[in-house]
Amino acid sequence: MIFAFRLLAPRPTFVEDMTDAERAVMAEHVEYWRALLADGAAVAFGPVLDPAGPYGLAVVEVQTPERVDEVIAADPAVRSGMKTMVFPMPGAFVRPHPAG
Repeated sequence: MIFAFRLLAPRPTFVEDMTDAERAVMAEHVEYWRALLADGAAVAFGPVLDPAGPYGLAVVEVQTPERVDEVIAADPAVRSGMKTMVFPMPGAFVRPHPAG
């Protein structure tokens, strides 16, 4: 099952004016997603510098919808109060996993 996650910045200027506390949370957020990438749950993740307002985007591959809820609940950015939107991608095509 493939899902797209969109992490909404708390304000349009977030990338330029994060507080020290927000920067620390975002550092934890990046490490969390790096671990998901390493274990194969995350397919890709990173910031999107949309002129209408920045946001984070991730694509995940999970076995159950419950795992999506677990991923969201454990995200340090979400735990700090940032909002996320999750969308199923039922017709998504994913490149084959490398052998190894």
